[in-house]
Parts: sequence; structure tokens; C-alpha cells
Amino acid sequence: MVSFMNNQKQQKPTLTGQRFKTRKRDEKERFDPSQFQESIVQGLNQTGTDLEAVAKFLDASGAKLDYRRYAETLFDILVAGGMLAPGGTLSDDMTRTEYCLFTANEDLETMQAYAQVFNKLIRRYKYLEKGFEEEIKKLLLFLKGFTESERNKLAMLTGILLANGNISASILNSLFNENLVKEGVSAAFAVKLFKSWINEKDINSVAASLRKVGMDSRLMELFPANKRSCEHFSKYFTDAGLKELSDFARNQQSIGARKELQKELQEQMSRGETLKDMIAYVREEMKKTNISEQTMIGIVWTSIMSSVEWNKKEELVTEQAIKHLKQYSPLLKAFTSQGVSELTLLLKIQEYCYDNIHFMKAFQKIVVLLYKADVLSEEAILKWYTEGHVAKGKSVFLEQMKKFVEWLKNAEEGTHTTLPVLHLLSPLYTDISYLYFHPYTMLPKCSVMCQ
Repeated sequence: MVSFMNNQKQQKPTLTGQRFKTRKRDEKERFDPSQFQESIVQGLNQTGTDLEAVAKFLDASGAKLDYRRYAETLFDILVAGGMLAPGGTLSDDMTRTEYCLFTANEDLETMQAYAQVFNKLIRRYKYLEKGFEEEIKKLLLFLKGFTESERNKLAMLTGILLANGNISASILNSLFNENLVKEGVSAAFAVKLFKSWINEKDINSVAASLRKVGMDSRLMELFPANKRSCEHFSKYFTDAGLKELSDFARNQQSIGARKELQKELQEQMSRGETLKDMIAYVREEMKKTNISEQTMIGIVWTSIMSSVEWNKKEELVTEQAIKHLKQYSPLLKAFTSQGVSELTLLLKIQEYCYDNIHFMKAFQKIVVLLYKADVLSEEAILKWYTEGHVAKGKSVFLEQMKKFVEWLKNAEEGTHTTLPVLHLLSPLYTDISYLYFHPYTMLPKCSVMCQ
């Protein structure tokens, strides 16, 4: 029985020798970029330097030629005159055109006209968008294979395309290639690129585009590791007439340093380091990074407030905040030696209490605590109250501070009063000993009254 079944299996019919007619649409054309190149080159040679005619030719040819399949070849021809071999050299055995980006005049106006050709082509054939971006990335990696003039033209074109949003700033990643950086090609190319970009838009446009793709903090990588400093970057681009870019990079470097400092300070708090050690560390960082006291007090405040998990209940968070800030008040005091630093801190407190809804009612109590701890002076508080505050929660916070400010003004005029005292501090300070001391100065009441 088994033998019979096996014989049956072996006798199954096969399709050997049978032929099927293939439908035309299923036949795959052989990849032949040389034939495509012939067609494009011939058309470019006929249109010559008339870029309007070039744009019209490319528009019409898209209906007949397979742009989707030969996108790389198409862009190679428009930029370099023919298909590029690895490294950026032109293939010797293929027809080229002399009417391309690399043979055009090296000026901004001509590059703007070429940018329009690419822009029109990609708007007409949207599917070319990705391929065009990949082409620019590739061309940047081939920079060493091009002449200085060709690099300059490509840099200007790239800057214009970036300014107009035709390509993403992520293409700049190609400039961080080690070989290009080492030989100074990347930095020189970047000068021309950023000049044309800023000429088209402004430094704010550059900054926004770089931030969007995380390139804003990587500009130093245009230089070898031994030259990757803020000073070298600043001098190089300032000397090249790009002070705006050097200022932007310096600011980004400073922001990076501040973030690192804040992170380290929070870690020190979580490890339970002494306040003395923290103050010493922050002062050392101020010297190294040239951070002003006004900037530093903002970092210290943010570090302190980010180092704890806050209670979500409004009635409990104030008590928690007072206890926490009392512990770290010496750290705040160390970096409020100037009146402007005190005002900066007050603004930080205002913004924090506004942005964190549970702290809205805690503002006045925090300010009073820091006044008592000699972190904030009455001059700074009065300045904030009369003109230094910002719009965030203004009416709420000014109302909260009204009685305390009145007390401060009376103190300035020599007519101290203790009337609002218990009302202001209760229920935070219920210890009976507080009844025998002036609530704000913490001096015995009699000594205040006798002044």
C-alpha cells in the first residue's frame, strides 16, 4: 500500500516544458542609466544656458522618461554634467553636458536661478523630493573630488535650498565626515553655505532649522577634535564675516554647559552632598564657563525645584516647598550678591509658580521665607512689585504681596508695624516661639519697635 502511494506521489504531473505568454506590463525593463543620460544630456545641450528653457524641458521630459527610477542620474547630470562615480569623478565613457551647475558662473544670482530649476522640478514631480535630499547628502560626501569653484557653487546652492525649505538641515550630517573635517573642507564649505543661507533669510531661520533636526549643538564638529573649541569656532567664522553664526554657536555651547551643570547639581543634591561643596562646585563652573551670576541663580533655582517630587495637593505643596527651600536657602544666597540677581530669582519664582498651578498660592510664602533667609532684599522685592514683574500671574501675585510690601514700605519710612504678621505666616509657623519675634526680620519685637 505504501509503495503504491509513493508511486502515485512520483507520478504527479509537472509543468516542465510548458510556456506561458508574459503580459507586457509584467516585463521588467533592464536598468540602463546610460540611455537615460543620453536623453537628458541631449536636451540640456539644446537648451544651453537658458534656465527657463531647461526647466520647461525637464518638466516635459518627466512624462516620457522614468524620473522615479533614474533620479540619482538626473540630479548628477544637472549638478555635474554627467553620472558621478564613487568619490565624485565623472564617468569618462559617457556623454556629458557643459550646461550644468558646476560649469555655471560662480555668483549668488546664478545659484538662485539654479535653485529655482530644482524647485520647479520637485514641485512638478513630488516623488523626487526624497531622492534629491539623498543626492545632496551624497554630493557633500564627494566634496574632495570637486574643484574649489565647484564646491563653492554647491555650497551656495545648498544654502539657498536650506533657506527655502527645499531640503532638511539633516543633510549637514555629511559634513561631519572625518576625512572632510580633517582636511578643512567641511569648515570652508560651511562658510559659503551659511553665508548664502543667511543672505536668503536670517540667523533666526538658520537657528530654527538647525534646532529642528538637533544640529544646533553640533556645529563644533566641523573642526577636528584638537580645534573643537568655542574660541576657535568663533574666530574662524567671525574672520569669515559670519559673526552672527559664531555668536549663535557660542550661545548654544553655553546652553549645553548650563544643562550639564544643572544635571550635575541635581545629582549632587540626590547624593546628599554638603551645601559647602555644592557652592564650591558652582563657583568653579562659573569661572570655567564664564556664566554670570544672574544666569547662575536661574540654574540653581531650577536645580533645587527639579530635585524633588512635589505633592499634587495645593494645601500640602506649600509646606513641602517652604521646608525644601529653607534647606537650600544658603545655596541661593551664595549667588544673589547683586540686586539684579535677586530680581532674576524673583522672576524665576514668579514664572515657576505660574507654570505649576499647585504653587499659585505659595508665591508670597516663598518670597517671605527667602527674605528672612537674607536671599532677597527689600529693595529687590519692592523693585519687582512696582516695575520688575512679568505678566505671568501678575494680578494674583501682586495681590498676595500687597500687605507684605506695605510692611516693607513702612519699614523704610521708620514706622514698623506687626499687625499683618500672624495673618501672613499662619498656618506655616505655629511654633509659639515665633510670637516673640518680629515675623520678617526674626529680631525680637521690642528691638524692632524701639528702632
